Formats: sequence, C-alpha cells, structure tokens
Amino acid sequence: MALPDNDNGREQQGPVIRDKRRIDPETGELRTPEGAAEPSPDSPAQETAEEAAPSADGAEIAELRAQLEERTNDLKRLQAEYANYRKRVDRDRIAVREQATAQVMSELLPVLDDIGRAREHNELTGGFKSVGESLESLVTKLGLKKYGEKGDEFDPNVHEALTLVPSPEVSVPTVIEVFQPGYLVGERVLRPARVVVAGPTEEPAAEAADTPADQAGPEAASGGEAPETGTDQEQK
Repeated sequence: MALPDNDNGREQQGPVIRDKRRIDPETGELRTPEGAAEPSPDSPAQETAEEAAPSADGAEIAELRAQLEERTNDLKRLQAEYANYRKRVDRDRIAVREQATAQVMSELLPVLDDIGRAREHNELTGGFKSVGESLESLVTKLGLKKYGEKGDEFDPNVHEALTLVPSPEVSVPTVIEVFQPGYLVGERVLRPARVVVAGPTEEPAAEAADTPADQAGPEAASGGEAPETGTDQEQK
C-alpha cells in the first residue's frame, strides 16, 4: 500500500540527523563547519594569530626577567645588610672586650707600681719575684703596654709634664726623668706617664756686634785702649 502524498506531492521522508561534532571521530582532525570557508594558509586572521602568539610569549618572558632582577636585587641588599650587621657585632664585641680589659688593668696598676719600686730597690727576690714576674707577663699577654723612658720625645697625648726645664742640649722637648710610667691597652691610654721635660733654648745673640760704638765701653771708643787717667800721668 502506497503512502499518501504530502502537500507538495512528494513522499514523506524520515528524520534527518546532522553530525555537528568539531572533531572527526575517525581521523581526529578538526572539522570545518558546514557553510564556512576553510581559512587559507595566508589569510590575515591566521597571520594575526601567529604574530600574537610570539608577542604574548615575549611579554611573559620580559615580565619574568623583571621579577628575577627584582628578586636578585633584594637578595644582594639583604646580603649587604647582613655583612654590615656582622661587622657591627664584631666591632662591638672587640670594644666591650677592650673596655673590660682596661677596667681590670686599671685596678692592677698600683700593684704593678709596687713591683716596679721593689725592683728598683733590689727587693724583688724570692717568691715575691716569681709572683711579680708572672703577673707582669700575664698583663702583657692581655695587651697592657708600659711606656715612658728617659730620652723619649715628649708627646702631650701620652705624657704628663710635671716640670719643664730649659736645656741647650736638646732640640725638641725630651723626657729627662720619669716619676711614674704610663700604660696603654691597645690605643687607649690607661694612665699617662708623669715626666720631667727638657725644652730647647735659643742661643744667646752676639750683643757686641749689634751694640752702637757710643754705647760701648771706653776701650771700644779708643780703638781698644783705655784713655790714661790723671793718676797714671803723675806716676809717669
């Protein structure tokens, strides 16, 4: 039995199914939609896409380089700050140690003075001599330095002048006697040396060469011979 004709006089057809999948399930390639023209290899759209891809990569690389440079500068700055911190700590540690050493040495100076006076009077003998020399050796190892000797040039930074004696035998202020030696710890003066200083004097000027003839004695006015007095003439 024939199916009835439709309004156009054609036989009714079954449902039409269209495959709109973008990827071909058999080949795995990208399909071109129906009615759309396949882009040519030299089309402007493809060229723009190809140009945009490297531009985007270049911008990303530039940003990464900028971040790397920033992190590197931060690391260098942090390293410099740490180095400065270590220097400050080391400097403060040395200063504290020198201060503590100087304080202890200041308390020992009277004892060292007694040992020195005993040595000058030949009283540093026996066990007292051994103890005194051991103490002097110990403070020397800790950085204590004794100074102040006869013949040293006077230095107001480390010497205390008790007396100044003019002397033609020296050309610069010179120590001629030490009443009390001085002590140093590093560059710090614990106690200045108390000394007597000899200072240079100017040579006396030749006054005879500068004195006028009328102010000279009678011998100079008469050519070196004194005029005869009345008593001398009578005796002759």
